Amino acid sequence: MTTPDGPWEQLLARLAQHLAFIYAERPPAEELDTLAERLARAMGLGPDVEAPLPCRNLWDQADVALIAYGDSLREAGEKPLRTLHRFLRDHCGGIVNTVHILPFFPYSSDDGFAVINYVSVNESLGDWPDIAAIAAGHRLMADLVINHCSSRSQWFENFKADRDPGRDYFVTASPESDLRDVVRPRTSPLLRETETVSGVRHAWCTFSHDQVDLDFGNPAVLEEFVRIVRHYLDNGVRILRLDAVAFLWKRAGTPCLNLEETHELVRLFRTLVDHTGTDAVIITETNLPNRENLTYFGNANEAHWIYNFSLPPLLVNTLLTGDCTYLQQWVTRMPPARDGTA
Repeated sequence: MTTPDGPWEQLLARLAQHLAFIYAERPPAEELDTLAERLARAMGLGPDVEAPLPCRNLWDQADVALIAYGDSLREAGEKPLRTLHRFLRDHCGGIVNTVHILPFFPYSSDDGFAVINYVSVNESLGDWPDIAAIAAGHRLMADLVINHCSSRSQWFENFKADRDPGRDYFVTASPESDLRDVVRPRTSPLLRETETVSGVRHAWCTFSHDQVDLDFGNPAVLEEFVRIVRHYLDNGVRILRLDAVAFLWKRAGTPCLNLEETHELVRLFRTLVDHTGTDAVIITETNLPNRENLTYFGNANEAHWIYNFSLPPLLVNTLLTGDCTYLQQWVTRMPPARDGTA
């Protein structure tokens, strides 16, 4: 293991610690310090890396965010991302400083959350220069659809054909496995029967059968997503929304929700992102009871932000009834957020 002397050595040692926990039951073929350096390099980091400043609030009460699909606004003869950019410039100046563009990648279903290609922009919306132009004037938030990808992706085609990359990128299980405790957000069967060149295999689909779960037990999948994050940062994304992240790690005989390996993967991404010097923020999308939701702060070393799904309906109830009782009860049960979290 590398001796933690300077920031680079400390980063590699910390990554190796994350990896030792994540892969304790399924150790990768390569040494952990070698894998740690590959991940750091994939994030564009090297020996000149600087140690991050801890626990900073990268936001304040003046921040206002707009959320939109890439084609929420349309103008004849113009790519929708350019229309959105013009709207932000002409009508939101001095008001909105942050914009969350919902998945703007090629997709096959679920309003963009079945991603076919993570590093391409949907041609019907525009291109990466359009994304970068929006990011130049606004803090840009984008979705990292990390739990699953489209069954029409090249990765899944390669899985069926037993080719790289993709042959071992997806979670599979036997129909005889003990999967009765797996928490599901959908009613479709969990396992998708799939014809491959090696015979019938059963791919794990937490959501729909068009959204096939990726296997982070394979370090190559983790490395792919580190490169994807770097690509997003290079194109101006500064807020990374980890979609459906609570389901990330699978273990038969458990609910496969909020497993410790999932939390450690979030910590690993946080470690890498914090070292990029971009002031990027990680937000976890975990639609969970409040106590479980708050665990994604970790020890101020996981998500910078978490969604509070209870807050919007409580606000609406307060506005409609003129009675803030339920909102007040909820707020008083919330622990104070630590510096660097919200």
